[in-house]
Amino acid sequence: MRTTKIEWTDKTWNPITGCTKKSAGCAHCYAEVMARRLKAMRLKKYRNGFELTLHEDDLEEPLRWKKPHNIFVCSMSDIFHEDVPFDFVDRIMQTIKKTPQHRYQILTKRAERMADYFTTREVPQNVWLGVTVECRASKSRIDHLRTMKVGVKFLSCEPLIEDLGELNLEDVDWVIVGGESGPKARPMKPDWVVNIKQQVERQGAAFFFKQWGTWGSDGIKRNKHANGKLLQGEIIQQMPESKT
Repeated sequence: MRTTKIEWTDKTWNPITGCTKKSAGCAHCYAEVMARRLKAMRLKKYRNGFELTLHEDDLEEPLRWKKPHNIFVCSMSDIFHEDVPFDFVDRIMQTIKKTPQHRYQILTKRAERMADYFTTREVPQNVWLGVTVECRASKSRIDHLRTMKVGVKFLSCEPLIEDLGELNLEDVDWVIVGGESGPKARPMKPDWVVNIKQQVERQGAAFFFKQWGTWGSDGIKRNKHANGKLLQGEIIQQMPESKT
């Protein structure tokens, strides 16, 4: 899958597809739904559905993209999944290093394994690293992210399923917030979003509000496009200042 509707990036690269549920935010995984749909459409790449699958044939795909892009790595999986060998991650990093014109955004729910991987390796200069923080129980991932020597560190609070309370945003450059979509979506309350926004502003980081999702700011369930992305009457979709 080369193009994407994800507003904070412009391409996706999936040398790995499939995953297993890690935390509360995984309950209604969009990637799982999409993978099953693509399998039903008989796309060869998704013949295994959402079972973890490594795609060696796709490892060098970004080499064909000459124009610079923001590339979300493994939008249909987790690069640091426990069943992905580190030598395969090494091969992904080799492609990243060969394509300095691109900026790669890597997001994981497995912050401990990410930290383990980079204990013996340097983060490529054209990589941003992020962790998903969708509920209070996942806030410890930020501490692992903070140890990374990388130009941009970011959080994805999506789907935000509860108030995160107080956050330690030291060394965090960017925070993305969004509500859940789909028929089983859980509502996101405005106060939860504003709480994060205010803390991000105090920290001096960039704040990106993606969408309300299936539940609007008024607590009414409707099409996510109808609910839109206005927060306190404005669209706030800031990007971090790249340090590379």
